[in-house]
Amino acid sequence: MAKKAWIERNKRKMATVQKYAALRAELKAKRDYVGLAKLPRDASPVRVVNRCSITGRRRGYIRKFGLSRLTFREAALNGLIPGVIKASW
Repeated sequence: MAKKAWIERNKRKMATVQKYAALRAELKAKRDYVGLAKLPRDASPVRVVNRCSITGRRRGYIRKFGLSRLTFREAALNGLIPGVIKASW
């Protein structure tokens, strides 16, 4: 389980990205790189981390399901994900 502080930090980053999205797009269109450099670091969407919706783990994230590989495997073995069956693991 990820620390709550890490999850909250990621939520703050998402909010910052949303806040500056229009301004970033405008500055990019103008090719104003000095203006882009003056924006906060967390305004860049690259800094937002994909995290598992259940455990908060950031590594081994499967986008299609929104889960980490460990949680995905557990859920698939228990039959909690419709359409996903165990083949040969």
